[in-house]
Amino acid sequence: MIFLKTDEEVELLRESNRLLAMTLAEVAKVIAPGVTTKQLDSLAYEYIKDNGGEPSCLGYEGYPATLCISVNEQVVHGIPSDKVVLKEGDIVSVDSCVKLNGFHSDSAYTFPVGEVSPEVMTLLKTTKECLYLGIEQAVAGKRVGDISYAIEHHAAQVGFSVTHDFVGHGIGREMHEDPEIPNFGRRGNGVVLKDGMVIAIEPMVLMGRRNTIIENDGWTARTADRKPAAHYELSVCVRRGKADILSTFDYIKEVLGEKFI
Repeated sequence: MIFLKTDEEVELLRESNRLLAMTLAEVAKVIAPGVTTKQLDSLAYEYIKDNGGEPSCLGYEGYPATLCISVNEQVVHGIPSDKVVLKEGDIVSVDSCVKLNGFHSDSAYTFPVGEVSPEVMTLLKTTKECLYLGIEQAVAGKRVGDISYAIEHHAAQVGFSVTHDFVGHGIGREMHEDPEIPNFGRRGNGVVLKDGMVIAIEPMVLMGRRNTIIENDGWTARTADRKPAAHYELSVCVRRGKADILSTFDYIKEVLGEKFI
C-alpha cells in the first residue's frame, strides 16, 4: 500500500532527513586512509543518539550496525568491521537510515578515500548525475518507470550498468514502503506518481556487469566481476511540477570543500 503524506508529515520527514544528512557529514570528517569502517559506524551511532534519533538500520532484520559501509566492489549492505581499514584510492559508500519523530529518512553517499583513478571518479560523478536525473522525473503524473529509465539510460551512455537486485522504495513511518523504485525500466511504465508520495531514489551503478553476489556474512552484496560500484541516495517528496528534495548533501559539501564531487 502506498501512503501519501500530509504537509505536516513531510516536514517531519524533512527533519529526520536533516539529522541523517548531518550524520553523514560527521562521518565525512573522519574518512581517511587508516580509519576502520567500525570507527565510522560508532561515530554515526553516537551522533544520531546524541541528537534524539534512532539508527533505523541497527537490528533491522538482524542487521548489526548503524551504517551500511560498502568498499570498492561492494555494492550495498557492507557490515562495518574493525578488520576493514580504508586505504588511499578506495571508494566507500555510506548508506544509513534514521528514525526521528516517528519517521524514517534514508540517504547514501560514496566518498573517495584520498586520490582515486580517473575511471573511478567518472563512476562517482556519473552515479550522482543518475540520482539527480531520476529526481527530475519524480513529478506528479509521471510514472516510476520514468525515474528508472532516466537512471539506467544515463549510466549506459557512459558504459556502466545498474544493479537489478536492489531498488529504491517508498519511505515514511516504515523504513521500506511501497512503491519500489528500480534503477532500470521503461518510460511510461509502472506506478503513477502522486503528490505527497515520499520515495528514496538510490542509483547503484557498476563499472562492469550488473551481476551481484551476496558474501558469506549474508548481507554484503558485491559485484560478481569485482569491479567498483557507487551508490548515492536522497529521499524526495513527489510534487506537481518539481520534486521536493527532503535530504541534502550540503553538509557533506561544507566538510569536503573543493573535494566535493
